[in-house]
Amino acid sequence: MSDSEKYEAKVAVEPAYNQQGQDEELGAVTQSNGDNKLHTDLKSRHMQMIAIGGAIGAGLFIGSGGALYKGGPAALIIGYSIVGCMLLLTMQALAELAVLYPVNGAFFSYVTRFVDPAWGFAMGWDYALAWLIVLPFELIAAGLTIHFWNDSIPMAAWVTLFLGLLCLIQIFGVRGYGEVEFVLSMIKIAACVGFIIFGIIVNVGAVGNKGYMGVSTWHDPGAFRNGFNGFCSVFVVAAFAFGGTELVGLAAAESANPRKAVPLAAKQVFFRVAFFYIVNLFILGLIIRSDDPRLKNSSGANSAASPFVLAIQDAGVQVLPSIFNAVITISVISVANSCTFGSTRTMQAMAARGMAPKFMSYVDKAGRPLWCVLIQLVFGLLGYLTLAANGMTVLYWLLALSGLSYFFVWGSCCLAHIRFRLAWAQQGYTLNQIPYQAPFGIWGSAVGLALNVICLIATAYNALYPSPSAVPNAEDFFMSFLAAPIVLALYLGYKIVMRDWSLWVKLAEMDLKTGIRIYDEEEVGEAPKTWANLPLRILRAFF
Repeated sequence: MSDSEKYEAKVAVEPAYNQQGQDEELGAVTQSNGDNKLHTDLKSRHMQMIAIGGAIGAGLFIGSGGALYKGGPAALIIGYSIVGCMLLLTMQALAELAVLYPVNGAFFSYVTRFVDPAWGFAMGWDYALAWLIVLPFELIAAGLTIHFWNDSIPMAAWVTLFLGLLCLIQIFGVRGYGEVEFVLSMIKIAACVGFIIFGIIVNVGAVGNKGYMGVSTWHDPGAFRNGFNGFCSVFVVAAFAFGGTELVGLAAAESANPRKAVPLAAKQVFFRVAFFYIVNLFILGLIIRSDDPRLKNSSGANSAASPFVLAIQDAGVQVLPSIFNAVITISVISVANSCTFGSTRTMQAMAARGMAPKFMSYVDKAGRPLWCVLIQLVFGLLGYLTLAANGMTVLYWLLALSGLSYFFVWGSCCLAHIRFRLAWAQQGYTLNQIPYQAPFGIWGSAVGLALNVICLIATAYNALYPSPSAVPNAEDFFMSFLAAPIVLALYLGYKIVMRDWSLWVKLAEMDLKTGIRIYDEEEVGEAPKTWANLPLRILRAFF
């Protein structure tokens, strides 16, 4: 690209962007009076660990056991691989938009601008509610993991302790969130690598009394269980497992250098999925039988039924099960920490757009959306529902409100990227003007959108027929699919109130300039690819 082309590309889109590098989109990162802004305190290392921190948690360490029991080891690998590829395509699309428009609210803002304000309103509130409701569940889950060692202490005590810890983290703003995620993610990475090594040792017969195992569990009891029903059940667990990775896009507005940090974190999703998920799950399927009745209870925060813990216990290794249970506790705390970030930034961005009460747009001098943080922590008090007779039943129904949130959000990100590219071309811009381009382009987003739709269909089918002999049950169906009518109600409610019955934003009328960020060459800071730095580039792909 010549210097003249670069200049023309820059002046074509730069006017709506200020020189301080902050988004001006409808005051999305400012207080209502324009005085305070969200701080850009997240470094590249924080962004990378936020990406992996959202992808390694109870869904891998516990939920994979239930998926293994229902679908078998082959279905486990295939299902997680499909969802992982879908997430890779989604993250690449999100990275392209987040680099060009590092705005607060990220995918909510993109869906509102590039798809339809009503759908953006529905997605924003669905996503915010998901994190609001997940927090009390995670506080209870953290307490349940402690019961692995001692169940004599009341659950309320652990809810109070962990909620207090989250309040402490909030004092330090986004930097506190980033540092906590960095440390916790490093521990989870070490645990994954350690289990891979441990699993190989067990499989060859060096530890335990089972001798050499090889791939015997793929033959007896078999690679698949429960046919197509079992295969579909894996998608539900996998979506929960990978949920949170999209927080990288949300954190772009508070990143010191989104042009460098966001693409790096997004590109590493593939290698992390392949290494930390697929390799771990493959080894797990080799050393524990899929028909083990203990796996029936592998769900939620029941760390005693974690397939990882069970595999270690079966090998007869002392102390190590307790260490891995501690890792599961840390993973749950990490998700709880993400709750306070995901919901607060989304609600603050929505308030700045007039889609939430105005007071929620307030940002204090420390760069914290104070009222949004307070609302999130108040929702944490729902964790005390565990003391009520039917409290957990109420909480599970509340949790059902967010059951499909990730599929809706991921699919909407792909759709927003498709429509952005179409509008970009129609309004006369070229791909050379986009600082970071998704490697698979618009077709990658189309495949990602299609996979999200397929996963939604598979979830609906699994809700109706969880096993080959199951009979459809209304309660079980709505427990899994309640989020769909809620999203539809939010979408139609916005249309009715605003009296806007257009299906989408017209490509020719789409605003592509507001909040855009143009980068200088020195700001990109990408080192040339050489044989000398190949080992470092491979290492960065994983870490």
